[in-house]
Amino acid sequence: MSDWMPGPGTAQEGDAEPPAAPPAPSFDPAPPTPLGVARTPTGHAGVDAQLERLADADHLPADGHTAVYEDVHRGLRDALTELDARPAPAPPYNNRS
Repeated sequence: MSDWMPGPGTAQEGDAEPPAAPPAPSFDPAPPTPLGVARTPTGHAGVDAQLERLADADHLPADGHTAVYEDVHRGLRDALTELDARPAPAPPYNNRS
């Protein structure tokens, strides 16, 4: 038989550490996270600029997305309106020689 005795801070047989308390829930909103949605260029500079503007929403909290989406929607409507506009009539040909 041994004379060894456990010292202070030494676990003894039958001792169990109390379970760790679960972390307190956080009610803070998660930070903005980019969605990673690929934007494929269309070849139309005005439309492509508006699509790139969508990336601004990646760095804003959700309540800031609406302003970006409305701005992009307005820009896309303007680009479509420009495409639908009829070209101005050509000036009359003047053949004075």
